[in-house]
Amino acid sequence: MMKTSRMLLTAGLVLAASAASAADDRIVIGGALSMTGIQAPLDTPGYNGAQVAVKYLNDNGGLLGKPVEFINIDGKSDPVTVGNVAVELIDKGAELIVAPCDFDFGGPASREAQSAGLVGISTCASDPLYSSWSLGDKQFTLSMWNTTMGAVAADYAVKEKGWKTAYVVTDQFIAYTKSLSKYFVEQFKADGGEILLEDTYTNGDNNFSAQLARLQALDKKPDVIFISSYGQDIGVIIRALREVGYDAPVLGGDAYDDPAMHESLGEKFGNDVFFVTHTWMGPESHPDMPKFIELYTAMHGKAPDTSFVSTGWDTIMLMAEAIKAAGSTDGAAVAKALEDGQFNLLTGDLDYGTAEEGHVPNKAAVLIELKAGKPTFVGWRKPESLPKP
Repeated sequence: MMKTSRMLLTAGLVLAASAASAADDRIVIGGALSMTGIQAPLDTPGYNGAQVAVKYLNDNGGLLGKPVEFINIDGKSDPVTVGNVAVELIDKGAELIVAPCDFDFGGPASREAQSAGLVGISTCASDPLYSSWSLGDKQFTLSMWNTTMGAVAADYAVKEKGWKTAYVVTDQFIAYTKSLSKYFVEQFKADGGEILLEDTYTNGDNNFSAQLARLQALDKKPDVIFISSYGQDIGVIIRALREVGYDAPVLGGDAYDDPAMHESLGEKFGNDVFFVTHTWMGPESHPDMPKFIELYTAMHGKAPDTSFVSTGWDTIMLMAEAIKAAGSTDGAAVAKALEDGQFNLLTGDLDYGTAEEGHVPNKAAVLIELKAGKPTFVGWRKPESLPKP
């Protein structure tokens, strides 16, 4: 019996040694970020920022003594493709997954990561559906939830600017656009504001005439207009409002953090537009931001023009800190390190809740104002109270 046990032990050691020698001496992070399609303006900057982070890590010794490799396969702004890409990445040896910047587009990648026992982190999905409640105990998002994004916008409107009445437009496109309006409305009312009208819009319509007719039929003009939309439709709606004489300030979320949209509004229409986003690409937001901008410019040949680049950097650096704390890439160990840690990031200090709490990302947000089509820094904001997710 002892001889048999010794033979089994020897065989096990041989197999373990063979597996170890066959394993690549690297840490592989897989990305399903969308480089094409409607999601590209949010994911491509994140991909560019992630590349800078990987180079920085490798220039400084890698992780756990190993080089880091980031493999991204275009998710093509299609949830089915994103899920298939995640499966392919895991088959290629990915030990963590970077998911697209949205629940609808990124959720499939995190579901596949969860099935494989891996940690997945979305670069900037903000709907509270991006949680351990719906995706599993190893899934996270770097972004604040829309509870924070909507509350920051509402508090700024009522408490700081004194805007007491609002017209709200909700694009029916995805969970993000719908929940952002929901939480803005809840906080705006809690702050003592009045919603004059809640209206809807369908992404891609490029026709705002019906909504304008309803707005013009109101007894009074709103103090502020909150538009929760996506992509270039945001610019279409703002131009339509301005062209018929509605000069009330416009508020929105991080989808406004898009240089192409700013350019489309230009000097004439790009005024009195405010939005809540992840950080500010300037030294006012974080002491390490100038160094990041220097690294980014050296790699990409131009300075970053949207905070979404920093979400990519932060996602990789967050993974790196968790891997170091865990001492491995084991999914359970890395998830625990993320839950237990407190992280100082370009996108603000981050402290995750437990899996039972949904991995709620406790963090602040930044307010930006467009002036003549150019973004300007208003400041960091963190609400004293939040709507329930």
